[in-house]
Amino acid sequence: MSAWLVPLFAITALVYASVGFAGGSTYTALMVLAGVQFLVVPLISLVCNLIVSSNGMAQFARAGHVPWRRVWPMLALSVPAAWLGGWWAIKPALFVLLLGGSLSLSGLLLLIGPDQSATRAPAAPDAGPGLFALAIAAPLGLLSGLVGIGGGIFLAPLLHPAGWDSARRIAGTATLFIFANSLSGLAGQAYKLVSGHGAEELAAMGDALFGHALLWGLLVVAVAIGGHIGTRLGTAALPQQLIRRVTGLVVLFAGARLLLG
Repeated sequence: MSAWLVPLFAITALVYASVGFAGGSTYTALMVLAGVQFLVVPLISLVCNLIVSSNGMAQFARAGHVPWRRVWPMLALSVPAAWLGGWWAIKPALFVLLLGGSLSLSGLLLLIGPDQSATRAPAAPDAGPGLFALAIAAPLGLLSGLVGIGGGIFLAPLLHPAGWDSARRIAGTATLFIFANSLSGLAGQAYKLVSGHGAEELAAMGDALFGHALLWGLLVVAVAIGGHIGTRLGTAALPQQLIRRVTGLVVLFAGARLLLG
């Protein structure tokens, strides 16, 4: 298995965590491009997502950038949908098409979409999520479960142009959305593996997991370090608009690379 995944995972975690993402979309894309066994890809990606988003969620919450009252109703809709998406078995070709297409669309939204949240003041403490956020929560949860990511990279590009909240509170919302949906999607993926695959497929997955245990461990350490640094930068130092554009370029490249083979 390619050792170059380790530094790329660390860089991905750093860049994505700075804007409230966890990097699951690019971890998945990198592993697909590296030829990692198909059944293992969502599991590794979601575990890395949980590590980065849990740290990000804690830091954004301590900085006061998580609008809890606005997020919980969205999670009530997205989390069950993420489990369903994780449980839903899809073919590898459809998986790559969905991932590449959704990444490309998200990258374009990040690059060209107007950012009405850049200078927006935080919403009132008692504000609700709004009909738009509720309408997109379940579909994004389902898509996230299907492609094995947390969904923040789909959520934020939609909330920014809508002026849903300030840039950093959208980033804090994305971290919580990613953590909850990654946990639910991982549960759905695990259930699917146990109930929907035969002994030969499970044995192949076991070989991929345990045969490269050192690499998976290094990837976990890499995203933990990169994610911690990125979140520290994102909560205080780096200009959000610049990071948003850079992230859009990375996401668009990953999506295009998958679609073009």
